[in-house]
Amino acid sequence: MNVHLSQRAIEQLAAAPLPNQKAFIKQISFLVRDLRHPGLHAKKYDEGEDRWQARINQDWRFYFKIDGDSYRIAELRPHPK
Repeated sequence: MNVHLSQRAIEQLAAAPLPNQKAFIKQISFLVRDLRHPGLHAKKYDEGEDRWQARINQDWRFYFKIDGDSYRIAELRPHPK
């Protein structure tokens, strides 16, 4: 599987704290290997938009779509608690 980041995701990643950036890279490696990796906690976020959510760390999430053999990362943001 390939991973593509939207411009928005790139900007959000660049603005994120360094520990979150490192955690995101680790989580992407899990995503590429297995969408069902337990550390991701990946789930369908919006059925109508076919949008998924996965964990970066306890406080941050990333949102993506699956397009053929690619994961298209749309955005990264703090998780509302």
